[in-house]
Amino acid sequence: MSYDFRTQRLHVDAPLAAGASIEADRTQANYLLNVLRMGEGAAILLFNGRDGEWLGRIAEAGRKRCVIAVEERTRPQPEPSGLHYLFAPLKQARLDYMVQKAVEMGAGRLRPVLTRHTQVSRVNLERMRANAVEAAEQCGILSIPAVDAPVPLERSLGDWESGRRLILCDEGAPVADPVEALRAVPPGPLAVLIGPEGGFSKEERTALLRQPFVTAVSLGPRILRADTAAVAALALVQAVLGDWKG
Repeated sequence: MSYDFRTQRLHVDAPLAAGASIEADRTQANYLLNVLRMGEGAAILLFNGRDGEWLGRIAEAGRKRCVIAVEERTRPQPEPSGLHYLFAPLKQARLDYMVQKAVEMGAGRLRPVLTRHTQVSRVNLERMRANAVEAAEQCGILSIPAVDAPVPLERSLGDWESGRRLILCDEGAPVADPVEALRAVPPGPLAVLIGPEGGFSKEERTALLRQPFVTAVSLGPRILRADTAAVAALALVQAVLGDWKG
């Protein structure tokens, strides 16, 4: 499917349909009219995560007001990604990067988990959602991942969804070749777990490896930072088991 990357894309909350009028919020209006210098008649691609992508044009460009007329749908809404991404939260700038890259790599749900060596215990969920939206706007993605509140790792394992496989990124994985390990995973819904910078505690790793739904994979001979590991792990999973195969 071809994507139009030259036209400005904008995420909105309102329903999208032919003939509708969408008023950009103040921040969006300032960006479109004052930063990008767009005027009446300028084309914008709109999406809300539910109704697909639509072509719109600025119908009113006031000093602080921007109204967009919705014309026609350019892409249908795809099924949301079923891939969950679990991670120990990082400090702000690196967490921003990790969230953006996870969205780009096709994660459909972001699930922070708290471990013994997690760097931070409080997560700004609104900031995470804003980063997810920004990544979707820039990369032609139409579905916005769900963002969960942080929960302890132990609770996440205890409440685990039946039938969903958890891919654990573990430098001590028994199979050195991650592709070989992933090819042994049975079909079904997937999740990927990246640990904290200090690694899982001995007790956490033991608890993870004891779970029947966990498959441990190595990410190679080098120790990766958590945000780098996120990209590497999601790329591997998408290539072997996910939507890169098609």
